[in-house]
Amino acid sequence: MKSLKRFAILLVTMLLIGFLAACGQGEDSSGDTEDQNSQEETNAGNDSEEHNEDTKELSGTIKLAGSSTVFPIMEAVTYEYHQIQPNVQTPLESVGSGGGFKKSTKGEIDFSNASRPIKPEEQQIAEENGIQLEEIVLAYDGLTVAVSLQNDFVDSLTVEQLRDIFLAERGNTKWSDIHPDWPDEPIKIYAPGHDSGTFDYFNEVILEEKEMREGEGVTLSEDDNLLVRGIQDDPYAIGFFGYAYYYANQNKLKAVAIDGGDGPVEPNSDTIQDGTYTPLSRPLFTYVNVQSLKEKEHVQDFLEFLMNGSAAKAAEQVGYVPIPEEEYQKQLEELQKLYQ
Repeated sequence: MKSLKRFAILLVTMLLIGFLAACGQGEDSSGDTEDQNSQEETNAGNDSEEHNEDTKELSGTIKLAGSSTVFPIMEAVTYEYHQIQPNVQTPLESVGSGGGFKKSTKGEIDFSNASRPIKPEEQQIAEENGIQLEEIVLAYDGLTVAVSLQNDFVDSLTVEQLRDIFLAERGNTKWSDIHPDWPDEPIKIYAPGHDSGTFDYFNEVILEEKEMREGEGVTLSEDDNLLVRGIQDDPYAIGFFGYAYYYANQNKLKAVAIDGGDGPVEPNSDTIQDGTYTPLSRPLFTYVNVQSLKEKEHVQDFLEFLMNGSAAKAAEQVGYVPIPEEEYQKQLEELQKLYQ
């Protein structure tokens, strides 16, 4: 009996010692965690102070609008800029190049994004309104003709075949009208609207300013994502848009190789950059309102952020081709002369 009592007392004592040791270790561990958290907060505070010392906090609004083709570049740039300058608002609209110029020539926006150069008549309106717009080349694009992955008969097209498909005067409405071995099925066209710089470019280099087929079987939209959705599930659909929209949806679409006279060439970063993807390679632009640039420090800051690596990074991320770094810097230096 005494042995059992001794054993019970010994067991209780051992359990009590273990419990106290565990508590002590927990308190030490908690102390270490608190010290670590405190150190991390101090380091974060130091980093924040260092960032605040290097970066002047700005506020205001920068209005951007225009090309749906340029939209992915500016969407990426404005997002990154907001991480650095959270008090600067950067509303961004996709309204087509023509829609952007309608706003910029009236002085309604600070940056007008465009997939084509400004037209003489648009430049004249700007001058009449006392608006000076300066052109900035952001990147290069390969306007991409695309069909559904379900399309098993079109891999390449000549420029003349593109005209056969898209020109109203040719009167072709079925794939068999383009090639006798192709299906006797209606051609469904998905294309940018008339306010789009992409439409203007296609109209100039492919349609040669002649009327594009419209009406039944043709969908026009400034929303490139709508065009992508229309094409992807229809084996008899075809359309065109900026390379970035194909790049983002290449698991749903097939890019058509274009024969500009030297054999079929597919659009990619190499063929767009070296110019072999012809005639559908082109520059992408934004136009800055010079008055905004002179008067608004946050517009100057955004411009410098854009040209010091952000435009190139964004262009590459979304599927376009950056211009050489020295070209970004050359443009920036010329623009800085307007406000420094």
